[in-house]
Amino acid sequence: MTSPATPQDRRQAPEAGLLSFYESPIPIRPATLGDAIASEWTKLRSVRATVWTLGVMVTLMLTLGVGTALLLAANDANLAGEPALALGFFGVLLGSICVITLGVLTIGSEYSTGMIRTTLTACPSRARVLAAKAIVFFSLTFVITTVTAAVVAVLQTLILSGTVAASASAWALSTVGVGLYIAGLGLLSLGIGAIVRHSAGAITIMIGVVLLPLVLALFMFADALRGLQRFLIEYSIPNQLSALYGTTMTGSGPSAWEPLLVMLGLVAVALGGAVALLNRRDV
Repeated sequence: MTSPATPQDRRQAPEAGLLSFYESPIPIRPATLGDAIASEWTKLRSVRATVWTLGVMVTLMLTLGVGTALLLAANDANLAGEPALALGFFGVLLGSICVITLGVLTIGSEYSTGMIRTTLTACPSRARVLAAKAIVFFSLTFVITTVTAAVVAVLQTLILSGTVAASASAWALSTVGVGLYIAGLGLLSLGIGAIVRHSAGAITIMIGVVLLPLVLALFMFADALRGLQRFLIEYSIPNQLSALYGTTMTGSGPSAWEPLLVMLGLVAVALGGAVALLNRRDV
C-alpha cells in the first residue's frame, strides 16, 4: 500500500517540469519577403472589400465606356478624325475612387482592427511588410485595370467604326499606361493610409488630392493667378489621366508617358515617408 502524496510533493512536480527544455516540432526560420507576400495575398483576397471595390471599378469602366460608345453610335455622332479610345476616360476616372478606397483599406483596416500588431509581430521588418503590401496590391490592380481598359477599348473601336484607327503607342498608353497610373494612384493611397493610420481620414485626403487642384483652378479669376491656375490644371490627376488618352484640358503639361513619372515621384515620397514613420512608431 502506497502512502498519499504530501502537499510538498505536489508542488515539486510542476517546478521540475519547468526546467525541461521544450522543442517545437515545427521548423523555425526567419520570415522572408516571399512569406510576407504570401501572407498579404491571403489577406487581400479573403476580405470582401477587395471584391466590392474592384468589382464596382470594373462595372463602372465597362458601363460608362461601352455605354458612351453605344449612345454616340445610336445618335450618329460625327467622330471622323477622332480616336475612340478617349471615351474610356470617364469610366477610369470614376473607377479610380474605388482603387483609392482599396489602397487605403489595405493597411487602414489592419489599424482599425488591431491586426497590424499581429502582422508586425510575425514580420518585425516594417519595410518588408509595406513592400509586400505594395507588391501584392500593385500587381492585382494593374492586371485588373489593364485588362478591363483593353476590353473597353476593343469594344469602343468595334462599336464606333467611323473613328480613326489608333496607333500602337495610343493603344499602349490607354491600356498599359492607364493600368500603371491607376495602380500607382492606389499605391499613393496605401502610403497615405500608412501615414495617417485612419481609413476615413486617408480616403478623404486622397479624394482632396484628386479633386481639389481642379476645383481651386476653376475659381481663380484674377489675371495674377493665371500661371498658378494653369499649373494646377496641368498637374491635376484628372488632367494627367486624360493625357494618357491623348486629350488634355489645356493642350500643354505632361503628355505621353510623362504622367507616369509624376505619379512615380509621388508614390516614392509617400511610401518613403510611410516607412520612415513606421520605423519610428511602435505600430
